[in-house]
Amino acid sequence: MRIPRAVLAVLVMACQALFLLPPAAAEEPSPFEQLAGRWVGEGRLGIRGGNTEAVKCRVTYILAGGTDQIKQTIRCASQGGSVEVQSVVAHASGSLTGTWKELIRDLGGELSGKVTASGFHVAIKSRDLSASMHIILKGARQIIEIQFHNSTLMGLTLVLTKG
Repeated sequence: MRIPRAVLAVLVMACQALFLLPPAAAEEPSPFEQLAGRWVGEGRLGIRGGNTEAVKCRVTYILAGGTDQIKQTIRCASQGGSVEVQSVVAHASGSLTGTWKELIRDLGGELSGKVTASGFHVAIKSRDLSASMHIILKGARQIIEIQFHNSTLMGLTLVLTKG
């Protein structure tokens, strides 16, 4: 059976067009995916007046509501006491919004921020507390830096590893 030349030309053009189509847009991975799991580590807590304390922490991230929402639990202990914070954070188009609650002292508030090239930049606010937090991700390492604005605390730096 002989294929007419016009049909053959259309088939060739159709095949060529398939190769010229741009690739389908890949779905952007959630910035939360690399956080999911348990992280442990230690750091230093700076207190106004020059004192610092060693801190040991465990942070757990659980993806919720697909991959655009994450639940975070932070448990830290130092010689001066302990803290436990639970947060729920949502991501949309590079922006972060959510709430947090410190369970031992019954504090809570809102958070907002953005996804950055190296992790996250977050503003933490409540009636009694204001702070800036940077979360830097480097493979299986996470660095958390918090600067307190209106507190007897100055800052907290943690280095965590996944596992």
